[in-house]
Amino acid sequence: MTTNQPRVWLITGASSGFGRAIAECALAAGDIVVAAARRTDALADLVASAPERVTALALDVTDADRIRVAVAEVLDQHGRIDVLVNNAGRGAIGAAEETSDSELRALMDLHFFGPAALTRAALPGMRERGGGAIVQMSSMGGRFTFPGVGAYSATKFALEGWSEALAKEVERFGIRVLIVEPGAFRTSFNGPGALLMSKPIAAYDDQIEPLRTGMPDDDGKQPGDPAKAAAAILLALDSEDPPLRLALGNDAVDAISEALTDAKAELAAWERVGRSAVFD
Repeated sequence: MTTNQPRVWLITGASSGFGRAIAECALAAGDIVVAAARRTDALADLVASAPERVTALALDVTDADRIRVAVAEVLDQHGRIDVLVNNAGRGAIGAAEETSDSELRALMDLHFFGPAALTRAALPGMRERGGGAIVQMSSMGGRFTFPGVGAYSATKFALEGWSEALAKEVERFGIRVLIVEPGAFRTSFNGPGALLMSKPIAAYDDQIEPLRTGMPDDDGKQPGDPAKAAAAILLALDSEDPPLRLALGNDAVDAISEALTDAKAELAAWERVGRSAVFD
């Protein structure tokens, strides 16, 4: 991804958190940023920091019609999109039985269908130019899950599976796909009103209530530094041997490692039974 000219970034959810940190890191590298958010007034200070290289773009990633128009606007203005960062999202807490169809569908629109539509809109130009990068902001919850975050993880599992296939499909066009799997970072993810809370069912309170109280209480105390995460993402994109997945934070690296070890042990324990289900 290293070039002699500034790269053009389209970053969703750029008003705060990872989106803002990635935008600032790209600007520090001398690149051009199209910062997308539902409310562009939240981007005023970012635009003011480098008005010649930052454009605010009004975009709700759940609006498929607006996605097509927004990408066309970026291409009209800059002629290309070198890096698309699908970052917009939110957290959700609720047991599987507690999570309604409407809540689950809304999360899927935000975390999966929106990024998929944006990716499809950006890919033709990347293919024609023979290069580009898609950064999919997933989560350590895109590799494993636990009670209370099943709906959130389902959206990230879907995004990761789709993106893994995508990476293999577009590699021959010089396009990279990077799936980012952060742990707990000091963003607005746990902030007031940020978390979707499903209507409780008392039978699950012993499992879910600690999350309902603990995650908001952790706001501002998370160990991860978004600025360092952004720097790691740029480092991975510019690497000669980039990863498909990038786990960020001690908690993410440790938990994903443990989940992979457990999965491998389970596969080995049941390997004989699995291999028995074939014709003799």
